[in-house]
Amino acid sequence: MSYADFARSTFLNMLGTLDRLAAAAQDGGIDDKVLQSRLVDDMFPLELQFRVALNQVLLALRQVGNAQVELETTAYHDFAQVRARIAEVAELVERSAPSSWAAPDAIVDLTLPNDVRFVMSSEADIRDWILPNFYFHVAMAYALLRHAGLAIGKMDFIPHMARHRIDATDA
Repeated sequence: MSYADFARSTFLNMLGTLDRLAAAAQDGGIDDKVLQSRLVDDMFPLELQFRVALNQVLLALRQVGNAQVELETTAYHDFAQVRARIAEVAELVERSAPSSWAAPDAIVDLTLPNDVRFVMSSEADIRDWILPNFYFHVAMAYALLRHAGLAIGKMDFIPHMARHRIDATDA
């Protein structure tokens, strides 16, 4: 499996998680005001956790997927908007052909807004920068929703595993 195939399937699995979390918040009556909540003062609020997670996917598509996409800069105001944007980003991932992604050893030169610069291969960019950041922000969204009182558990974080489940009586 190529790094592009691996990244795309991981993005789609975890975008599904983000959508399920946002849907659970909507269905659970969680007020959209929770999008401004944080666990501590110096962390991003829930809204920005969703947005940065999506931006990691968009950054991957832009840096190594040869897609002309812009990062999100506008705050989401409600869970419906979060879910709509998750669906749009998932569609971009679905349309991204692995064959159009940069070669695994192609160079990515990434400079962060704080002027920290990283130079690495495309494969290292996905493995060492994009995916860890993506998972971090997905996990923070989960933690903030759980902290807000949403009744979710570990299987809500990895719902894609249901397709691999075999009951003990089936084995």
